[in-house]
Amino acid sequence: MKRADIEKLVESMSNEIAEDLGFEIVDVEYVKEGADMYLKVYIDKPGGINIDDCQLFSQKLNPILDEKDPIKEYYFLEVSSPGLNRPLKKDKDFERSIGSQVEIGLYAPIDGSKSYSGVLLEYDGDMIVIEDESSNRVEIERKAIAKINLTVEF
Repeated sequence: MKRADIEKLVESMSNEIAEDLGFEIVDVEYVKEGADMYLKVYIDKPGGINIDDCQLFSQKLNPILDEKDPIKEYYFLEVSSPGLNRPLKKDKDFERSIGSQVEIGLYAPIDGSKSYSGVLLEYDGDMIVIEDESSNRVEIERKAIAKINLTVEF
């Protein structure tokens, strides 16, 4: 099974647990780090996630993963918060982040730059609009974005 298929399957398996606990699945990644494979499930809830939430979610998900056995090779399950610089991947991530500071990495340069940062002003599903540090409005197609994360200024 392909990595993306595993991630989608585990996300769908995790959604009911998340809903029952009042959590949201932010992201699922199946990645190789060094010699080991990791299944990383990022959860969130209003007010944030703590270690007890991660442990509870892991205890609920583990038996389901064991029963359905979607991953045939050995892996480590890691459940955590997406953190302060969480990635924006789903429509609802973009929508709730309007007004927030973001950093964007592009697949190809726009106006000579592959990275932008600024305040997310608008999102319509296909385009985002940010206001950069120079107060310029920058429009970027979502499909041109390799990654976009919230940033926190201290």
